[in-house]
Parts: sequence; structure tokens; C-alpha cells
Amino acid sequence: MPSVVAITNMMRYQEKRFFHLRRYPEETEYPASGSGVIVGKNETELLIATNNHVIQDSNSLTVSFIDDSTAKAQVKGTDATVDLALVSVKLSDLSQETRDKIKVIEIGSSDAMEVGDQVVAIGNALGYGQSVTKGIISAKDRDVETEDGTAEGLLQTDAAINPGNSGGALLNMQGELIGINVAKYSDTDVEGMGYSIPSSKAESILKSLSTLATREDVPKEEQGVLGVQVKNIDAQTAESFAMPKGVYIFKILEDTGAQNSELQERDIITKLDGQGIATTADLKSLLSKYRIGEDVTLTVMRQDGSGKYNEVQVHVTLGKANATDYGTSNGSASSGDQQQGGNSQERCLRAMHRKEIPGDNGESSAPSKEQEGNSKGKQRRSKEEEDFYKQFQDFFNEYKR
Repeated sequence: MPSVVAITNMMRYQEKRFFHLRRYPEETEYPASGSGVIVGKNETELLIATNNHVIQDSNSLTVSFIDDSTAKAQVKGTDATVDLALVSVKLSDLSQETRDKIKVIEIGSSDAMEVGDQVVAIGNALGYGQSVTKGIISAKDRDVETEDGTAEGLLQTDAAINPGNSGGALLNMQGELIGINVAKYSDTDVEGMGYSIPSSKAESILKSLSTLATREDVPKEEQGVLGVQVKNIDAQTAESFAMPKGVYIFKILEDTGAQNSELQERDIITKLDGQGIATTADLKSLLSKYRIGEDVTLTVMRQDGSGKYNEVQVHVTLGKANATDYGTSNGSASSGDQQQGGNSQERCLRAMHRKEIPGDNGESSAPSKEQEGNSKGKQRRSKEEEDFYKQFQDFFNEYKR
């Protein structure tokens, strides 16, 4: 089909290697296959819809068209909360022959589909190239539990949706797009249960993403930061404490130069420039394309006096990360996310479950001779961890039901 493409993502993968009994991280690349659908174009770009998980952690993206020609692609925008992304290919990178063979797909109404209606799924199954399967609409408005939370309002079909079909097209019998396939929700132990994001839900999101400027990653030392320290509010935490999912601002940092006075501690970030955010990794990925001094618009959920969360838009001018932040173990200086105590945060969380103070392993606290030389540094880290633990515990005590 001329509107469906194959996407190859050269993904970053950090591998742990050991040398002289010490562990060293080593970043490698490996290819991952997915699908996409041509949903529009502007004066300079071809716009392709796919799943967010298809293009995550990419070093480079390559799109293959119906005539087997290929072109480099860039991420134009993402919405991790609904697993959608929009990638762009420069029209100047396509031959006239390819441009004549491809076409923008017609978008139909998923709302008009009924259970039992016939559908066709098209995508790059298993990376072998374009393939077609057929089936029916088995159910509508399905909520599916995933490792990232609950995906809501999906179409269910018995058309085979295999790995590599992610981001591909679900079509009605008129050849119109009525869903974006999300194969990652399928279970290898279950047959005949594939899922798609309805076109009625995807269309408005993709239209919003199409208005964004296409950005490339900037060098790490030039990347802007929000000047905040954050943690994830995942589905389990959100349910336990009656909070929105997103990225929780734990602390406003004062040493980054970011103009973030409109932000407040306890805000929960859900969007950056209209792009949905579910985790700190999503936030870091988006901010890797913004330079120091650029302005961004954040959508946050903020509590009022009654405890109700309201959506608020705030504006931030990005600051500069401290030089020491670039060497942190989590590699993050993007948003301040865990940048001052990233590992201590994990230890604090584990310690809260064990009812311990971070750093207490049950052994004697008296320093050995080997430890004395580093005692100042350890005391400093211990104090930071204790402060972090106390603040984090206060937060959970406040929201404890």
C-alpha cells in the first residue's frame, strides 16, 4: 500500500561490561523494526504517524517506501501518554519517482465502526516488509493493562498484529485509516487479540504534533534544563495517592539560571510544548532537542486549596546544567531529573520499604582505615541522602490515605 512505510530505528542500548573487576557502561546500537502511515505533508516535509515506542531511544531513523527506496527521518513530535509519534522526511530527500508512488492516506471515522465490521491490518510484520492480514472489529473502547500503565479506549481486532506491525495501519473496507496498530499490547500466549489506537483519538493529537518545528538533538553541553528535580508518578503511585500520572516536581533548583518562577514544587508535568509526557525519560528525550535560553511551555497539574488538581500552562526559559551533572551515572542533566541524588533517590525508595535510613546496611558505622580517607565525601553523601529521605517521606506522609 502506498501510504504505509517501514521504519528502522537504530536504538541506543547501554551494556554493562567488566574490566579488572570494575563495571563500565558501553553504549551500542541495534536495529528495531516498526511501521508507519503517511498522514500528511507540508511544503518541505512528508509526515508519518507511528507509535512512540517504535522511535524511542533512537540514534537514527530510516523510512522505507513502497518502491523500496529509503530516506532518513527525524522525530517531529511525540505523545508518550498515548504511544503516538510523528516523524518527518524531507521532500528534497525523495526522488520524483518515489513521490509519485506514495500518497497521503485518507482518515476515516473509527467511531462509525461497529463490532463485527471487517478490517485490514497492514505493516512491516517481523521486519520482512509490507504484509496484510484481515479480521473484524472484536470490541471497542478496550482498556488494556501494560507495563507502563493502562492504555484506554483501544479498538480490539482479531486481525493478526505481529511485532513490526507497531505503528501500521488498520483500515476499513473503503481503505480509510481507522486505527494505528499497537502490537506491543499483544500477548504471545493469546491469539486473535490485537489492539489499535482509534483514528478519532489519534487524528487530533497528530494534527497538534504536525504544528511543531522538527528538531534535532543538540550537544549535551548545550542542552537546556528546567532547573527542577523530579520523579515519576506511575500508574501505581497515581492510584495509591489519588494523583495524576506524569513527572512530579520534587524540588526547584536555584543554580541553573532557568527562569522557572511560574513552576511550583508539587506540580506534575504532563506536557512539554503540547507533547505528552509519562516519565522522566520522556522529558529528558524531549529536552535533548532544546538549547539553553530557549522558551518552552509546560502543561502541569496543580493542586488548589481543596486538593483538586487543575491543568495549568506555565512558561520556562531553559537554564544550564552544572558541569558536574554531565558525569552522573544516569547521564541526565536534562531536567534536573534525579540529577542531584539520582542514585540516592533509588536508595531512599528502597529504604522506605525496609524502614531504614539510606546507607544503613546493618553493619557498624565506624569507618575503617580504608574509609577514613574518603570520610568527608561519604559524610556529605550521607547527609544529602538523609535530607532527600526526610523530604520524600514528608511528601508521602502528607498524601497517605
